[in-house]
Amino acid sequence: MAGNSYGTLFRITTFGESHGEALGGIIDGCPSGIALDFDAIELEMSRRKPGQSAIVTQRKEPDAVQFLSGIFEGKTTGTPIGFIIPNTNQKSDDYSHIKDNYRPSHADYVYDQKYGFRDYRGGGRSSARETASRVVAGAIAKQMLSDIKIQAYVSAVGPLSLDKSYEELDFSKIESNPVRCPDEAMAATMEDYIKQIRKEGDTVGGVVTCVIQNVPVGLGEPVFDKLHAELGKAMLSINAVKGFEFGSGFEGSKMKGSQHNDLYNADGTTKTNLSGGIQGGISNGMDIYFRVAFKPVATIMQKQDSLNNKGEITEMTGKGRHDPCVVPRAVPIVEAMAAIVLADFYLINKTYAK
Repeated sequence: MAGNSYGTLFRITTFGESHGEALGGIIDGCPSGIALDFDAIELEMSRRKPGQSAIVTQRKEPDAVQFLSGIFEGKTTGTPIGFIIPNTNQKSDDYSHIKDNYRPSHADYVYDQKYGFRDYRGGGRSSARETASRVVAGAIAKQMLSDIKIQAYVSAVGPLSLDKSYEELDFSKIESNPVRCPDEAMAATMEDYIKQIRKEGDTVGGVVTCVIQNVPVGLGEPVFDKLHAELGKAMLSINAVKGFEFGSGFEGSKMKGSQHNDLYNADGTTKTNLSGGIQGGISNGMDIYFRVAFKPVATIMQKQDSLNNKGEITEMTGKGRHDPCVVPRAVPIVEAMAAIVLADFYLINKTYAK
């Protein structure tokens, strides 16, 4: 299977299935001599792991990372960093009912058609559990980019949406609630809504907003490797993502040039930032901000028509442990992929003679 690696110089390859022995990855290209904060890596993993609150899947996984190579005496050696994340709480019997059936809006059918065989336990390789390995790589990339601040938060759940810009929000409140919304009143409303959706046996989507600050000028490559293009690819590679927009996004299409242009200050900064910190595909030193749209989780606890491998329409009901809304746990994944993209471009930029 191709498509399991991302990056050029800072490169992550992941492996493993949702109900296999372990997940894992290899990080190649990480510079030597970086003193790693393992507590910080553990914190990032705890933000993504299942079972952390009443509004996420109740699968209990410690998601403890075991590093196998590339680290000596707490520092990176410059050689490939290998790691595994053991699976400890699989309940594969929860998926026996879909052995011969394809769940609506899942990857079951296309995997079977493409490969002629599939691991139906929890979706196998197509499971969002694969993203645990990305969070490990992202946590290391963050430490490599210590001066750059990457912060994501939930800005919408279903029809509920924050009407404040990121400049108006207190990011220190993001981790104060299980939704990871920095507005306390909206967070409480979102949490109640997600709990109601769960009671109905249904699911709901949402939006994660990400803000990247202290980015140096010059990250990104013309023409096909533009910074926003790579951020878009990275975000769209995350399970359940259906949309990506940066800066003014689709709203910018409604504006005139005289309204949309970011006029310069004498020091090269701009008076406004509708460009979203990227111009010509290259970072301009202003804040980079973007939004990532997530669909509702496909597995619902309601009866639905399905298709089996004999071409028959059958009725099925979802079983097992699933998120009623994926966006709270997606926040650290969005941050991780952003960090991996920036780490890669940071190393590429260092190859230029100054």
